[in-house]
Amino acid sequence: MKWLVVISKLLLQNKAFSMPDSSAQLVRIDPLRLHIDRCAGMVTDATIFASRSITLESDAVRQLCDAASLPPAKKVLATADIHVGFGIPIGAVLGMDSAIMPAAVGYDINCGMRLLRTPFSKGDIDTDKIADSIARDIPLGEGKSNLVLDKVGIEAVVNQGVAAIPLLARRTSHRVWEAFAPDEFADDLNRIEENGCIPSDLASVPNLAIQKGSAQLGTLGGGNHFIEIQYVQKIFDPVLAKNFGLFENQIVVMLHSGSRRFGYEIADQYMNIAAQAPGMAERRKMLSYLSTDTNAGKNYIAAMAAAANFAFTNRHIMALLVRRSFNRMFGPTPLQLVYDVPHNMAKLETHQGKSLWVHRKGATRAFGSQRMAGTVFEKTGQPIIIPGSMGTASFLLVGTGNSEESLCSVNHGAGRVMSRTAATGKSRRGKVTVPALITDDQFNRSMKGIKLITSDKSKIKEEAPAAYKDIDEVVRIVIECGWANPVARMVPLAVLKG
Repeated sequence: MKWLVVISKLLLQNKAFSMPDSSAQLVRIDPLRLHIDRCAGMVTDATIFASRSITLESDAVRQLCDAASLPPAKKVLATADIHVGFGIPIGAVLGMDSAIMPAAVGYDINCGMRLLRTPFSKGDIDTDKIADSIARDIPLGEGKSNLVLDKVGIEAVVNQGVAAIPLLARRTSHRVWEAFAPDEFADDLNRIEENGCIPSDLASVPNLAIQKGSAQLGTLGGGNHFIEIQYVQKIFDPVLAKNFGLFENQIVVMLHSGSRRFGYEIADQYMNIAAQAPGMAERRKMLSYLSTDTNAGKNYIAAMAAAANFAFTNRHIMALLVRRSFNRMFGPTPLQLVYDVPHNMAKLETHQGKSLWVHRKGATRAFGSQRMAGTVFEKTGQPIIIPGSMGTASFLLVGTGNSEESLCSVNHGAGRVMSRTAATGKSRRGKVTVPALITDDQFNRSMKGIKLITSDKSKIKEEAPAAYKDIDEVVRIVIECGWANPVARMVPLAVLKG
């Protein structure tokens, strides 16, 4: 914690900070940007987009320097929600030349966000009751199962992504299909990044991923994954909001989940494969990468896409179950998809004339209207969903097309300011060994007036609002940098957590 305090003070004073045991210097160049010049083993410089009020962890900054030391790295940066991750920090964006890095995508491949709009306004419906209904249909927490896939079903999901839904509806018996409507489905596909499918190959997927994940479609998972019933507290741009079908006080539903154990097993296996590649022994699995012209590199790209397709489909199944709850409670109810966007992915993109594998680990793509040509968002720019922490606001924005400096990327959330252990404390044999930084009373006050449903009350303080940065400040940085325009601010009425 000593270096955390030192960094905070130096940033507030707008002074340079030298990393311990390194010649790297973190220098503020303007109110929104910090720069680390290339030095020591770094092959490129690095940038952190953060204001003076954003606290940075020294270990997260050090991890960013590690990313900038990888030979294929061409551009390295971090958004304001930067915090320590496995190998490289969460909130990092890494552009690599002819190389792919499993740890720079992360374990939860295509963890992402989905926003649904309802026709209801705040006060029209009992959101507590609808939250209870959703919780009965969608298993919360780790190790849960729901829709079980056979060999044909898993192959369809891997190859077709969300487009496999009609086949699954014909082949399986499950309550989710009560909410499947072909006319809604066609519109949904247009409102999912990559239309919910990235070219993949089942042969690249480890058997263990299939075994562990084939029963997990329609499950939320644990950690910071959530389903929230929110209302639109503020509209920033009435024209854009109308384009997305949003209005003030409207009830919306936000989902945050990923590829579950299916993606985890893929990530873990390919991190191990990368660590065994020539020249990677010293880097170990957390900083190893694969050349994209090798079989191992091509296989990871295909397997990553398979996990992405699984995650897209998982979020879609959960959205159908949410629709089912609304239909059962209120009669046929249109719950239209606003957008579905990943924030743990690597994609081959062209930036400033260069073709790079852009890794977004806890970062969200933010294309402007030009890059969205040929989609339903070519006039607005890509929708961007940035959730806050449990109990705080979330935002919908759109990309401006002015974010090349960040490889067209923005933050994926608020970002942690304390570890899970620090938030909840630690006990051994009934004796407190690490005091909790967040008391029960503080937690309860932060969630006042919000319905909370969780699968594990003993760990829920890990996700307390106080464990995260100020989402309003984090989003302000995105807007002030000119990367996105705000559309709406939403706040939760009910929260379902794993």
